Amino acid sequence: MLVVRAVALATALSVALAGCGRASRGPEGGEGASGTDSARQRPVVVLQGVDATTLDPAGHAETPAYNILNNIYDTLIYRNQDMKLEPGLATEWRTLNDTTWELKLREGVRFHNGDPFNAYDVKATIERIIDPEEASPRRNNLSAVQEVRVIDDYTVHIITSVPYPILPNRLANEHVISAEYLAEYGKEHLANNPMGTGPYRFVRWVKQEEVVLEANPDYWRGAPQIQQVIFRPVPEAATRISQIQTGQADIAVNIPANQVEALRNDSRVRIVEVPSVRVIYVAVQTRRGGILANPTFRRALAHAIDGEALIEKVLMGNGYLMATALTPQHFGFNPDLQPYRYDPDLARQLLAEAGYQGEEIQFDTPSGRYAMDKEMAEAIAGQLAQVGVNVRIQVNEWGNHVDLMTSREQKGIYILGWGNATWDADGTLSPLLFGDGAFSSYESPEVDELILRARSTMDPAERERLYHEALRMIHEDAAHLIDWRQKDVYATSTRIHWLPRSDEEINLFSATWAG
Repeated sequence: MLVVRAVALATALSVALAGCGRASRGPEGGEGASGTDSARQRPVVVLQGVDATTLDPAGHAETPAYNILNNIYDTLIYRNQDMKLEPGLATEWRTLNDTTWELKLREGVRFHNGDPFNAYDVKATIERIIDPEEASPRRNNLSAVQEVRVIDDYTVHIITSVPYPILPNRLANEHVISAEYLAEYGKEHLANNPMGTGPYRFVRWVKQEEVVLEANPDYWRGAPQIQQVIFRPVPEAATRISQIQTGQADIAVNIPANQVEALRNDSRVRIVEVPSVRVIYVAVQTRRGGILANPTFRRALAHAIDGEALIEKVLMGNGYLMATALTPQHFGFNPDLQPYRYDPDLARQLLAEAGYQGEEIQFDTPSGRYAMDKEMAEAIAGQLAQVGVNVRIQVNEWGNHVDLMTSREQKGIYILGWGNATWDADGTLSPLLFGDGAFSSYESPEVDELILRARSTMDPAERERLYHEALRMIHEDAAHLIDWRQKDVYATSTRIHWLPRSDEEINLFSATWAG
């Protein structure tokens, strides 16, 4: 039986705050940090590459939306700056048997409208995600969950259909909504007017312009130091950089590699970076038949791509070539696999064997969502053209790009990224490479069976063996043509202190005024 117990409340709060990387501070409004009072009254502005597609916690599977919602909502289990699990809205979790988890919930927490948090909110949150009629893109995250039982106001039992060892990892990524708020206003209202228990309250969302949040003075972990936060979508990296330099913004994502050194010498800017949980990849639509369904053709494409040159010349060294969509820090990573070697002669040979006749291959990419995403797509298309593959690039607005993947309407190859913050192989394989995965364009009954067996196996050594085999088969099938691990590079203003996280969370509760 696995048991995780919370320490006394005061100690738990201290640990939670320390895990967030908060600097010590004096009373609200006091001095001790640089900058004038008027400067501190201005909102902290965060620039992401794209806007959220929705503000419904169950309606998305994307980091831009998650970053906004993570400041409005809490999770049952919290992952701290060191990526370790600690109590959140749940103070304790344990297995009663192989398929039953018991969670003890934190008392005294209130939603932003004043309603108390309790077990019925947990039940509503999870049941929405697993309900097939809701069609949540997060459903695979909790698909093993069969039932949520309310034992009392602050105790829930989560029943799984099979043993599910990574349930705590999954719960650390799911934001808890108010059951009463959902019942009263409905999910369409929730998607545009989120209301949680988190450090910031929602003020307004002007789509494609800004999301405005204000500090929650009654937050159970203490009031945030930053009083107002604005998230803005700015696809152009040059514009994001300019707004940091001119004091219009305070945090900007995805700083291009070729700008980093110059910005390090700019006294108005801080550069902060961290190896990311996110792996960017070029996937192949294998479900629609035609030449892309032929693994020989896919292997030809993989051998035509010079990954090392792309990392060096396009990303300026700010990336890491990978064999699969898992990093070495993920449980289940297979160290025996290597990226496809660049071999254009072999690529041409395999193209002939596959019977390629010059069919046009559509290559879908976003622009501004990931560092140098469109530029990587253009460079890859150029390399494929050198071996005779006819590629047409289609640049998509981010929301349309996501819709294209989840609707399975994509017809060729495409760039997408996945930030698996469960730090477990299931968090990548289930959504991306399982037959029914929300973002899967790959199908293999043999791989599906391995993923299902690993998901329901409590023995870590056996789970690891199953994941190694699944990854080997996926790699041999060339389901992904190239994978690279992102290095997250941010620019910040000098008036705040904020540390990036490997899981890409932009957590403003941890931000303080610089001093």
